[in-house]
Amino acid sequence: MNNRGAGMKQSRWMSLVEAVTNVLVGYGVAVATQWLVFPIFGLYATLQENLLIGLIFTAVSLVRSYVLRRAFEALRVRQLSGNSG
Repeated sequence: MNNRGAGMKQSRWMSLVEAVTNVLVGYGVAVATQWLVFPIFGLYATLQENLLIGLIFTAVSLVRSYVLRRAFEALRVRQLSGNSG
C-alpha cells in the first residue's frame, strides 16, 4: 500500500517552526565547532565574535532551510496534482 502524499501536508507555520528549531540547534553546534576548530587554523576570535559569526551564518541557514522546504513542498504538491488528473 502506497500512502505517499495521502493528505500529508506540512503547513508553512510548521515548516518555519522546524527550520527555526533545526537552525537554533545548528547555531550551538556551529559556535562550539568554531571555538574548537578556529585555533587549529590560527584564527582566534573572542566569544562575542564567535557568537556574531555564528549568528550571521545562522540567519543565512534559516532562510536557506525555509526556502528549500517550501520549494520541495511545492514540488510534492505539483507532482500529486499531476498524478491525479
